[in-house]
Amino acid sequence: MTTAVAPPLLEDTQLGPKAGGFYRYQNIWTGLGFGIFLGFVAWLVSHATVQGSNWGTDMVVTCTMVAWVVGFNIGMGTFNAPIHWILGHDQTHEDELYAAGVGQGSSRYLKFCTDHKVVGTQYLVLVMVLFGVGGTLAMMIRTQLITPHSSFLDPQTYNAIVTIHGMVMIIATIIMVSGPFANFIMPIMIGAKDMAFPRLNAMSFWVVVSAVPCLLATFFLGGVNAGWTTYAPLSVQAPAAMDAFAMTIITFVVSVTVAGVNTIVTVVTMRAKGMTMGRLPIFTWGTVVGGALGLYAMPAFLAVMTMMITDRATGTSFFVPEVGGSQWLYENIFWIMGHPEVYVILLPPVAAVLEIASTFARKPVFGYKVAIAGFVAIAALSIMVWAHHMFTTGWAPNLAAPFMLTTELISIPTGIIFLCTIGTLWKGSIWTRLPMWFVYLFVWNFIIGGVTGIYLSDVPADQFFHGDMFVTAHFHYTLLGGAMIGATAAVCYWFPKVSGRMLNERVGKVAFWMIAIGIQVTYFGQFWEGFQGMARRIAYYNPHYETANQMSTAGAYLLMAGWLVFLYMMINGWRHGKIAPANPWHAKTLEWKVPTPVPLENFLVDPVVTSDPYTYGEGVPDGQEVPESAPAPEPELVPAGSAPGDQIDAGGAS
Repeated sequence: MTTAVAPPLLEDTQLGPKAGGFYRYQNIWTGLGFGIFLGFVAWLVSHATVQGSNWGTDMVVTCTMVAWVVGFNIGMGTFNAPIHWILGHDQTHEDELYAAGVGQGSSRYLKFCTDHKVVGTQYLVLVMVLFGVGGTLAMMIRTQLITPHSSFLDPQTYNAIVTIHGMVMIIATIIMVSGPFANFIMPIMIGAKDMAFPRLNAMSFWVVVSAVPCLLATFFLGGVNAGWTTYAPLSVQAPAAMDAFAMTIITFVVSVTVAGVNTIVTVVTMRAKGMTMGRLPIFTWGTVVGGALGLYAMPAFLAVMTMMITDRATGTSFFVPEVGGSQWLYENIFWIMGHPEVYVILLPPVAAVLEIASTFARKPVFGYKVAIAGFVAIAALSIMVWAHHMFTTGWAPNLAAPFMLTTELISIPTGIIFLCTIGTLWKGSIWTRLPMWFVYLFVWNFIIGGVTGIYLSDVPADQFFHGDMFVTAHFHYTLLGGAMIGATAAVCYWFPKVSGRMLNERVGKVAFWMIAIGIQVTYFGQFWEGFQGMARRIAYYNPHYETANQMSTAGAYLLMAGWLVFLYMMINGWRHGKIAPANPWHAKTLEWKVPTPVPLENFLVDPVVTSDPYTYGEGVPDGQEVPESAPAPEPELVPAGSAPGDQIDAGGAS
């Protein structure tokens, strides 16, 4: 009689001294060094050869930025595997393990690492950095607007800051959930051992990292003062900073597209046995639909930026009216991306909110299939409503009524998903922990953001509000008050699994109230400004608007302070927080059934799913508050004595 022995952990494998090949010598420092070197060489060559031509400066900046992006990724090792394949030298198993971070400790977070959990953590840190940059720029904007004629910033610098603040925040919000949690959590949630394309996964992260210096370089190249939409012909006439801005977007779109394909393929092809599409957790559906919508929307952004940069650097005339171009062409292509992009941002955090609500209400997601249908309907309708951003331009006035109707129709599936959230909470045995506080705040803010958006889909109302601070308030209630607060709930919910430690909820509640009050004061102040008629993107304003601006600025300072307290809570929790049990929330989805920290391949035995992930009522009594240090009531999916290839019945991930 033989005894089954548990398979060894791959992360404990001893690798040979040559494992990894070039990866051993590559990290973020070699990436920076090679990127700067190649960028400098490109600048020297282009400056010597094309600087004197008609579009010399734009060509020089474009060549320099392209060389930086390519050089950085060469230095990081992004192209190692395809180069090996072209040369006919496949990577060995030891090379693959090294690329996954085996035996490298914390240094793997500064390297090209194919482990989806490392990539998810890298994305989380990047998002925090981007929000820090964007938030700092926002505070500079609000500081300028304390008084009607502040000398804190000159108008040119002010408009450049407004532009970069907007784009930094757009980039950060697009990846704030799909980056960290669609990478770290989603594969475990569906029973997969990794993403479908691990190298492309790592590539998507380091490519977006290489885009960030391009965006920040705009401040040193004259600034982009055309607003975050960078409408033509303003963008065509802007300083050379516009070339760096365009390269940022082109690079970012490549990253998002690769990541979206990877997410969809992973869910379609790598689900655990028994994990049918009808048993997928609702968060997975949100990431899949959001990723699919991004595949439609984001290439339009790439196209419009490519056309714009060729106008500037090669003399084409897509958007130059005096030689046959059209600024309406720019606006149409931009908003073909721009309106679906709002839902690329919204769908994953909304799905995370539903996931959290189900866990803490101890109830299945209310209207699970209806919510999925709502996600799909939002994605489909968002494709058709781009022109409601052009009601005031004079373009195609006969189409205003159909576009107004389509825009108002999108509120129906949005409202349905909102009702599914309320229905999930209704009469639930609610366990109110920090993630739920942010769920409640999401519900409040999302109502305000959604209702105020209906006015902007109506032509007469849009004529009144277009271009003023009412639009700014609505937009921020939707993306900051809605999507970003949903993402914050997701951080609080999945932080124990990502970090292995618990957050200090007392500190978190202080941050919560500062953030919650700060949002209301800041953006109600901006609604007030909008009702009074104050225009957007102006550094100086009529003293008539001073009181409303002071209210908004005071709220912004409180809001920023709240985020700093939240950041302190995260950093302190990561370093000194209580050790987290495998399943502190007693949730039913698969990511909570693996040990913390999660093994390299997630599951030492293959899970088998036999029911949906919301079978509440077993284990801990519904709504019972259990101390943070209490052990999880369900067994982890790592039973002792299991042999390689064995399976365990996950029973609906329980």
